[in-house]
Amino acid sequence: MKIFNDPVHGHIELHPLLVKITDTPQFQRLRHIKQLGGTYLVYPGASHNRFEHSIGVAYLAGCLVKVLHDNQPELKITKQDFLCVQIAGLCHDLGHGPLSHVFDGLFIPEAIKEKQLKGLSDDKIQEKKEWKHEQMSVKMFNKIVESLKAKNEDVLKEHELYDKDVTFITELIKGAEKSDVKWPYKGRDEDKSFLYEIVANKQNNIDVDRWDYFTRDCHHLGIRNSFDHQRLLKFARVCKVNGRNHICFRDKEADNVYDMFRTRYTLHRQAYQHKICNIIEDMFTKALIKADRDLHKDKPEDMFTLSEAIHNAEEYTKLTDEIFGQILSSDSDKLKESQDILKKIINRELPKFVGEARLMEENKSKMSPEQRSTKTQMQEKLTETWKKAVKKYKPTDSAVSLKADDFSVYVVDLGHGTKGKKPFDNIYFYSKWNNKEASCIEKYQLSSFLPETFTEELVRVYCDKPNENRVEEADKCFKEWRESNFGL
Repeated sequence: MKIFNDPVHGHIELHPLLVKITDTPQFQRLRHIKQLGGTYLVYPGASHNRFEHSIGVAYLAGCLVKVLHDNQPELKITKQDFLCVQIAGLCHDLGHGPLSHVFDGLFIPEAIKEKQLKGLSDDKIQEKKEWKHEQMSVKMFNKIVESLKAKNEDVLKEHELYDKDVTFITELIKGAEKSDVKWPYKGRDEDKSFLYEIVANKQNNIDVDRWDYFTRDCHHLGIRNSFDHQRLLKFARVCKVNGRNHICFRDKEADNVYDMFRTRYTLHRQAYQHKICNIIEDMFTKALIKADRDLHKDKPEDMFTLSEAIHNAEEYTKLTDEIFGQILSSDSDKLKESQDILKKIINRELPKFVGEARLMEENKSKMSPEQRSTKTQMQEKLTETWKKAVKKYKPTDSAVSLKADDFSVYVVDLGHGTKGKKPFDNIYFYSKWNNKEASCIEKYQLSSFLPETFTEELVRVYCDKPNENRVEEADKCFKEWRESNFGL
């Protein structure tokens, strides 16, 4: 075993096979990818990377499997199961691009729009639309397996891991979708369905990935974390619910589980969706879009562009946050626009925040079903009404004129988990007197202080060409717009 001194989990041990995986180029690149993307430019402490987070997830995955194994020997968890779940935790984020979610959540969708304008074939567009970083994580993991075999190091077989186990690991990385039909996975039989809920739990969003990043991000951001993952870990147990084995928790841990979802909301509200973080990440995205064709002077036509690198694991391995330094130091004229954007970020020449307001249900009810169907649709509708409000507004300072095109409107989603669902959907609890059966928590068992709704949308307006007087007038215009129900 190799010992790692982790800032949030203390001294942790890693199996030699996991250490072999960490010593590969695919994993080492995670040292150069910020966990929180542009948040680092607002919170100076948020300098941690995907590398340490991945090690933390592997560790917690091992802790959870050990608790289940020790408390319930009848589950017949093998040492191969234990290793596979840990490897999946270690490799689940291999597919993240520069600045983490900036790449897959912002850049790739924008690149799709750009390619559509240029007439890219429909199959290529569809392929990009369906792309998630988990898919690249699987490709990168398969690349690691190939590279270890190429070195005549069949370390997987040394630990009795075979093709079925590799399939199991890739299924764990992708995460199992909620399904009531016949068991669709090949890595393990249905009696071990609970193992699919440890690393990427798409059933109810309780998994060790979240446990680690909640703890780690709060530590580095300086934000209080009321959720106790170590306590919840001790009360984890497998019960059969609706004919399938699920990880369940003691009923008295319901408040602790709610604290987990509340911590998620707090992190998004104060850090991930911070008003300045959002605009910085938007600027980073624009810089990547401008650099999508040329990263090097006299670049060959057949070289992969940034957005095309998602189709090739070798090219993708070269993509880290260092790309921004490459852009800034390049002498290619074609990168000048991208360089200008990055220099504005460095010099803090950012759009100025004008105002923010919550979009209430009565506001959304005035939109058509199509207009409120997605965040993008709502954003387009609100941009339209904001522009009308700006044209209608008469500044109190006659020397100031407001132009609608000088502003940007954003809609930000905030919530406790999956949009449109309550946090306790699909979470099962057992009682002190019966730890063999579990069910969803009853409403009377929950605190009456819990909110009725668990998601909200914020409307934000920024001035792209700011000066003090213009922003002051824009603030007055924003208040009038808000009081008029956003002109809806």
